[in-house]
Amino acid sequence: MAVRLQREDFDVGAETEALVRGNPRIGAIVSFVGLVRDLHVREGYHRDAVKAMTLEHWPGVTEKALADIEAEAHRRWLLDASLIVHRYGRLEPGERIVLVLAASPHRDAAFDACRFLIDWLKTKAPFWKLEETPAGDAWVAAHAADDAAARKWEKD
Repeated sequence: MAVRLQREDFDVGAETEALVRGNPRIGAIVSFVGLVRDLHVREGYHRDAVKAMTLEHWPGVTEKALADIEAEAHRRWLLDASLIVHRYGRLEPGERIVLVLAASPHRDAAFDACRFLIDWLKTKAPFWKLEETPAGDAWVAAHAADDAAARKWEKD
């Protein structure tokens, strides 16, 4: 299990190779890479052009939240390895924001765990996003669709 917060970009191939190196049990790797869009979603529609996004976090608290989310994935699924790399700072459209990797002996666990990790990360990790638009800077509000995606993983 591994979690990293960093300003600098990451190499998806190198991160994947490092995660699985020396572990012949792994039969599946599922990845998610999130990118900065050039459009802001408001009221279900892409409305405003985005020139850049600045991601802020709460040092120490954010790493712990990500580690807790990752640990929960390992409790729920048979994973041999996982990785969350999340960037912060000012990013422009097309730049990578987040990498989530889930590796397991079997594909179902890897797919489910990766989906869980990104769904919970979007709603439970303390990040704040400020978008630069032609109309001015605006903080990104929570999206109902993200909340709904996270709720499906809640245990009864």
